[in-house]
Amino acid sequence: MSKLLIVGSVAFDAIETPFGKTDKILGGAAPYIALSASNFNISSAIVSVVGEDFPQDYFRTLEEKNVDTSAIEVVKGGKTFFWSGKYHNDLNSRDTLDTQLNVLADFNPVVPDTYKDAEIVVLGNLNPLVQISVLEQLTTKPKLAILDTMNFWMEDAFIEDLRRIISMVDVITINDEEARQLSGEYSLVKAARVIENMGPKYVVIKKGEHGALLFHKEQIFFAPALPLEEVFDPTGAGDTFAGGFAGYLTKTGDISFENMKNAIIHASNLASFCVEKFGTERMENLDRAEVQKRLQQFKELTQFEIELS
Repeated sequence: MSKLLIVGSVAFDAIETPFGKTDKILGGAAPYIALSASNFNISSAIVSVVGEDFPQDYFRTLEEKNVDTSAIEVVKGGKTFFWSGKYHNDLNSRDTLDTQLNVLADFNPVVPDTYKDAEIVVLGNLNPLVQISVLEQLTTKPKLAILDTMNFWMEDAFIEDLRRIISMVDVITINDEEARQLSGEYSLVKAARVIENMGPKYVVIKKGEHGALLFHKEQIFFAPALPLEEVFDPTGAGDTFAGGFAGYLTKTGDISFENMKNAIIHASNLASFCVEKFGTERMENLDRAEVQKRLQQFKELTQFEIELS
């Protein structure tokens, strides 16, 4: 069975949206990525760190989805990374109310021996030096290394480290604002070209409810987001997208541009479920029939014959 290595934060989130609020719930990039990728019946492992306050039930939630949690370090006496945020009415913008790095501040990742030859690696949003450390521990070069990052790491203090990790990966996934900030270009086509010149063969630019763009040399592919009646909580949608993208490619073993088009659609499909409940709840209880039904909706949304006159 193909193997997917996931590196990213495992956290507690406290979320407030116009539809309600939560106390501390399971969050962080890695659980969203792993739960999404688990829909493709692959073997995956998370490399991360939590405190002694992290519940065993959350480990079980991941393990029931065939996610190896043995490389999640538990720091005795430590506290798990915590993030709290409040979304505005449009759900496209939010305010961070509290961030407590806790054990994540001193995280030194250790890749398990059984995953040092993983075919695909997803580097979730973390300090670029942590992401670099993971790639340097691998015994064989992965078929595909996928990087997710954010605007925080584009500041002067981190930009050189970020440029280094970008040069080491095959795919980068970022949102439209981040692509513009990183490249200095407003046009997303020009931005993707600038970012590609930094090293990655493929650039994925996420546009939230407006879909996603995939760039490779002169080729461009656009996938819409499925129009939803209600978006309940957008937290983790980007990580769910990354997990779906990586999971599909791990399952198929095909990393061609043509197959990445399929991966983008599967990723968008899974992200559409994530936003329907708070946190990871929807992804924890997703079944195959639901996924296939919505995938058919995507097909009907995007496929038609153009009559040329």
